[in-house]
Amino acid sequence: MAQVVIQIADNSKKQLVDCVSGTFTDIHKSQLQEIAGVPIKNIKLEDSPRLLVFPQCLTECKDKIQDSPIFSFEDDKVLCSNNILGFIGYKDIRIRIHSRFAKDDEQDFFLHYMLQKVFAVNLFNLKYTSDQTEIFDFLIYLLPSFLKRAYSQGLYKEYQTHNYNDSHIRGQIDIVRHIRQNIPFTGRVAFQTREYTFDNPITQLIRHTIEYLRNHKYAGNILCNDSDTSDAIRAIVQVTPTYNRQERQRVIHQNMHPLRHPYFSEYRPLQQLCLQILRYEELKYGNDNNEICGILFDGAWLWEEYLNTLLEKIGFWHPNNRERAGRIYLFYDKTGERYPDFYKNDFILDAKYKRFEEREVHKVDRDDLHQLITYMYIEQAKFGGFVFPCATSQEKLTSSTLRGYGGNISLYGFPIPQTINDWNDFQEKMKINEEALIKTITSHYVPLQP
Repeated sequence: MAQVVIQIADNSKKQLVDCVSGTFTDIHKSQLQEIAGVPIKNIKLEDSPRLLVFPQCLTECKDKIQDSPIFSFEDDKVLCSNNILGFIGYKDIRIRIHSRFAKDDEQDFFLHYMLQKVFAVNLFNLKYTSDQTEIFDFLIYLLPSFLKRAYSQGLYKEYQTHNYNDSHIRGQIDIVRHIRQNIPFTGRVAFQTREYTFDNPITQLIRHTIEYLRNHKYAGNILCNDSDTSDAIRAIVQVTPTYNRQERQRVIHQNMHPLRHPYFSEYRPLQQLCLQILRYEELKYGNDNNEICGILFDGAWLWEEYLNTLLEKIGFWHPNNRERAGRIYLFYDKTGERYPDFYKNDFILDAKYKRFEEREVHKVDRDDLHQLITYMYIEQAKFGGFVFPCATSQEKLTSSTLRGYGGNISLYGFPIPQTINDWNDFQEKMKINEEALIKTITSHYVPLQP
């Protein structure tokens, strides 16, 4: 059966017939219904090694994205998306969920831009590719970050069995191999030993991925993006002297079981990513099976991490609930942990990837508004606000003053360039808008007097 491709923007609704390319049959529809409405947390990622979800720790998602489905049906005819972005394949269905700021369902510059910022990749020399290879772009964006995080734990090492045949016996003698290789006796003895070594299936997999990308026409510059990445690559190359291009499939097969190690925890996501890159053609074209494949991003998480690259420069803290860093407390006995998106002194900011159709503070979702007011009260903050992406410029700042203890809450719309056909032009426009956002936030902030 021929594959069909479905395209839809995030946080939108679309008639199924309007977002499908190819011949869509009842069989395709039944396949789509099998995964529609299924919460992400119910997808067993360990049983779906070809599906990457970011952030990998779903509890990092403050909007409880783990409870949301990738997409759902409405009246069996309308496809509904939420904050999930990326690509997913299942049986004969290929679904691409692009950002709602993509031009004509293509050229998703905004998603690419956030990825390059969050994962610290310079894409200046990387051509914007077509939708057919977009998933590969996503994979290589992630590699430097994953490699550096794994390398920060040291080079991975494990026990490996090695066969020797020499006069320096330092292991268990292999009688059968000794008789086969050393009769008549020439002074050598065949033996076997287990050694703790850096040259193992994991480091070999990383090496094969590095060599594969080195020969890719677009991805080569990703590997020399910064000195930390270069240092990690250099170390991997040094400890894998037995690298052999012809053994790539054997190395992939050796890594089909996820790594489980209490210390080298960052090597497991790196292992999964390397497998995705090396098996890209399988991921792209797929097979008719029940395995879910693809790469998905929580748009709210990605937007928040992108904003952090801007706000940290002006002194905002970005709490991390996974590492339990930067938290605030509701009570003096340090109970009631909470994690605002961003705060400093007497200013609280909340990152929102949701649609803000009504740009008035009192019309913000009540839960979001009450949460921000709570943080402002606890921190005695005089300023608060929501930062959200929008398709059009916001002519003036929208703000309201709270009753009671006071405080000012504002809406900060961040316009995403829409009429752009060139990647470099898009980057320049985004930099201008970033500077405008920082200027707006700082101009409405009056620091506490010492």
